[in-house]
Amino acid sequence: MSEQLKFRDPKLAKEVAKRIQDLAPDSLVKFCHVCGTHEWTITHYGLRSLLPQNVDVIAGPGCPVCIIPAAEIDEAVQLALNGVVVTCFGDVLRVPGSELSLMDAHARGGDVRVVYGVGDAVKMARKEKEKEFVFFAVGFETTAPSTAVEILNRPPENLSFLVSHRLISPAMELLLGVGDLHIDGFIAPGHVSTIIGLKPYEIFPKAYRMPVVVAGFEPLDVLFAVSMLLQQLRDGKARLENEYVRAVSTEGNVKAQELINRVFDVADGNWRGLGMLSSSALALKKEFEGFDARKKYDLCVKKSRDLLPGCMCHLVMIGKIKPAECPLFLRECKPASPRGACMVSMEGTCRIWARYKAPTLQSEGF
Repeated sequence: MSEQLKFRDPKLAKEVAKRIQDLAPDSLVKFCHVCGTHEWTITHYGLRSLLPQNVDVIAGPGCPVCIIPAAEIDEAVQLALNGVVVTCFGDVLRVPGSELSLMDAHARGGDVRVVYGVGDAVKMARKEKEKEFVFFAVGFETTAPSTAVEILNRPPENLSFLVSHRLISPAMELLLGVGDLHIDGFIAPGHVSTIIGLKPYEIFPKAYRMPVVVAGFEPLDVLFAVSMLLQQLRDGKARLENEYVRAVSTEGNVKAQELINRVFDVADGNWRGLGMLSSSALALKKEFEGFDARKKYDLCVKKSRDLLPGCMCHLVMIGKIKPAECPLFLRECKPASPRGACMVSMEGTCRIWARYKAPTLQSEGF
């Protein structure tokens, strides 16, 4: 706890903010983070108020729940309404599908259960052998190893997996290909980086000349990262730097990487509102197809709809607009009645802004 509090020191925060002021160029610069927890830290602690007006930090597609395409929610709903017990993390429950969320499916009689981890699903399946169970495996590289462990341990035959794991670096590359989206540097996610290390980010300074700093989740972590990115711009040389040295190593968690590689192949993946991204998803290897819920239940979603009319989650997720610029924000789309995926999870940008910036936004006429 004492180590944590060091990274919340107001006095040091002011000193770093002063350094950021000194390093800031005259022109506008935009740094993009790709982590919902980073957005929570930035908004909760009001860090943008410490930055010069010409230094902006925008939110990328770093919320693992927000980027699940409606088609995959539809698959889970289909299972629940056809007698399969669907287990999932709590923040998946209200993510909208094309027509229904898993909470809606539960209200219609589907057996949908919130679990803290895949291990809970394994225990349920072993205890209730007469029922069929599916674990909805959601998340980036951070949660994929735990899915892999349970599959390698050969779970009970009445448990299968609806795999919706995604990889973070292809999404970062996507952002650089958006023609009218200006980005001067990335703040890379600390949680994912504890697993994958630094190597997957090397392409950005080398091929794209894009500065990257891996950062932790305390206020000073983020401020240090902004300062380090500005220093790279000042030096005129893009580098890959690790601010989060207390948790992230160059090689990452090698054992976790081995688990992922043993169980999954890299595949193309659909991202909500962003479309198909090459080599951005994980799929079960052929030898583990017996645990694949899509094959076991012959799932087929013929038509899906990621966005409801008026919803601009796809633009929020790539940082092109702020949540308050969406016409549904805090009008038709609220935490109690979300219309878009970004309003559901505690890592969703719209949900975070609704909680921590709503009074300010309302006073400004939004």
